[in-house]
Amino acid sequence: MASLSVHSDRLEIHLTRAERTLALRRESIVVQRENIRSVIITQDPWIWLRGIRALGSIIPLVLAAGTWKFHGGKDFVSIKRHRPAVVIDLVDEEFARVILTSQHAADLIDSLKLPA
Repeated sequence: MASLSVHSDRLEIHLTRAERTLALRRESIVVQRENIRSVIITQDPWIWLRGIRALGSIIPLVLAAGTWKFHGGKDFVSIKRHRPAVVIDLVDEEFARVILTSQHAADLIDSLKLPA
């Protein structure tokens, strides 16, 4: 599973070697925190897929990794089976949405909350 690093100004998504290979992607994904519109946890990440696979791999309901293109842009997906996942909606970034299977989704949401 991808490892997520939350910094004061950005979120870094470091893909494993297998995920980079399946997604046909060389580098990690870096998202500026100010460009994160919303973050939610879903129990069924498959319902969040939209568009068609542009680059990457898919075994339906088992594994999806790569870029999905849709009418309004593109999404990055790295999901496995029916495990909990985090859905990150973005603005002004390379991807409109990032969907990742993560065991630490709740911790990610807590760490992304801005101090009052």
